[in-house]
Amino acid sequence: MSAMRGAAAYGRGASAYAKVGVESGVMSASPHQLIVMLFDGALAAIRTARIHLQNGNSSEKGKAISKALDIVNNGLAAALDTEQGGEIAAQLGSLYDYVARLLLSANLHNDTERLDQAEKLLNDIASAWRDIGDHGARG
Repeated sequence: MSAMRGAAAYGRGASAYAKVGVESGVMSASPHQLIVMLFDGALAAIRTARIHLQNGNSSEKGKAISKALDIVNNGLAAALDTEQGGEIAAQLGSLYDYVARLLLSANLHNDTERLDQAEKLLNDIASAWRDIGDHGARG
């Protein structure tokens, strides 16, 4: 029994440590790095949803898709500045809306193909953001 309590305490400690690490990363990140972190979070949530979908765990699949949707809608889309971003921001907004619809449909129909499409689109945009960051760091 005490070994189980010890493992549970270790798990809570590791989780708290990871949370502090993430919070520290967020606090010290540039706006550009924050966007990359949002993409990473959304992509991780989609991968998690796919695993739960394949394992038939509907509840956890739904939670993971909800997390991805939250990041897309309340993180990525909300961060768009349509005044300064103009047409590019508007196009990204439309793309994020499409990704959100893919995620909703994937959840409703247990459709890995739509999850794959959403992941590919987000990954393509994330790659561009990472490239921008690499160029900015070098030059």
